[in-house]
Amino acid sequence: MKHYQLVGIGNAVVDVITHADDSFLDLMGIEKGIMQLVERERSETLYAAMNDRLQTPGGAVANTVAGVGALGLQTAFIGRVRDDALGEFYASAMTDNGIDFVNKPVTGSDVPTSRSMIFVAPDGERSMNTYLGISTGLTSADVPPDVAGNARIMFLEGYLFDHDAGKTAFREAARATKAGGGIAGIAISDPFCVERHRADFLSLIEHDLDYVIGNQHEIESLFQTDFETALAKTAEICPMVVATRSGDGVSILAEGRRVDVPVTQITPVDATGAGDQFAAGFLYGIATGRDLEVCAQMGNLCAAEVISHVGPRPQKDMLKEFAAAGLV
Repeated sequence: MKHYQLVGIGNAVVDVITHADDSFLDLMGIEKGIMQLVERERSETLYAAMNDRLQTPGGAVANTVAGVGALGLQTAFIGRVRDDALGEFYASAMTDNGIDFVNKPVTGSDVPTSRSMIFVAPDGERSMNTYLGISTGLTSADVPPDVAGNARIMFLEGYLFDHDAGKTAFREAARATKAGGGIAGIAISDPFCVERHRADFLSLIEHDLDYVIGNQHEIESLFQTDFETALAKTAEICPMVVATRSGDGVSILAEGRRVDVPVTQITPVDATGAGDQFAAGFLYGIATGRDLEVCAQMGNLCAAEVISHVGPRPQKDMLKEFAAAGLV
């Protein structure tokens, strides 16, 4: 039986990244700096309009799993792709990175593999246009109990909470992990996701999860209040709450105490994946028994590395970076 230090469940999205100036964004009707969901026809129009495409396997939690895998831990990812060119690319790219890609590409579906067209402006701002495709159809049938039950840490992607089948799969996966002695948590993903499912989100956090990771706006959205109040209220229902606050650092409430860790501000080349790689560094720290300050510092280093180049996954050996910073 294989044991995993981290198992992630999330959208399996191929990120297609290109550079574009503001006039191009205006011409194509792309709203700058946000993630927009697009229909299939719009996704094909935008894809055709891209030049110098960089194609990478993406998806928020998948990026986190890849970051943790690159740090040398045993990881697995659960997500749906189709047996089309992008799906086969995604599956092989994950496997090539040493990640167990648990689900074979789906055959016989007319829904394509999910893709996100990302336009990076000269100031590093990214405008994401995501066609969700087949990955949102995840159900309990896609989550092998032996994988979930043998995870030291389970990490769930908030975006998949948009569907009732996804909610059920999350609860079952979290409970399987906890029954096996592991911990389960979620990346909130998006304030709008919370808006749509607040009661269910809070119920999942209170009854089935051990940790929550989100940025300031996502944490605030849980209780529709200011940051400090939302942080405290979330900590009342969940053992560990981790809030990233961009240039203001990281705030953690866990183990009956609060930890605030500052960040060194740098100008991003491409902000894609900052939150995903923060989670990778943080969860690596948790998996290897570091204290909360060190976990947050590891997360900050991973986030700083990924925004220093184009693409959502680390290019440096982050274990060496941790060693240079005195963290390992």
